[in-house]
Amino acid sequence: MELVQQLISNLGLSEEQAQGGVGLLLGLLKDKLPETDFAQVSSVVPDSEGLMEKAPEAGGGLGGLLGGVASALGGSQLGDLASLAGGFSKLGLDADMIGKFVPILVSFLESKGGEGLAGIVSKVLEGD
Repeated sequence: MELVQQLISNLGLSEEQAQGGVGLLLGLLKDKLPETDFAQVSSVVPDSEGLMEKAPEAGGGLGGLLGGVASALGGSQLGDLASLAGGFSKLGLDADMIGKFVPILVSFLESKGGEGLAGIVSKVLEGD
């Protein structure tokens, strides 16, 4: 899959790490976006359901704690992304990797689904 290959080549990840990380981000988008918007995302990301199934549980650990604290303080985007840290950790990736996945995912969505779709996703993932 093209998106997974981009992550592998740009970030030096294993296929499992790339698929799991994309799955975690897609799961977050599915939770946060209206169904019609997520349908657009899943239409341009091949096998998005399969990728979400490959994602480890996102909660738990320090990531979940940070997510709760950030949400309580009103930093919803920060809290949403921080909540993924536990899942990224289970993939052997540190929380900094989340920030490296996001621009690659947004760029991929823009190239496949247009600026409108990338803008919708950016609002959730980047807080724009």
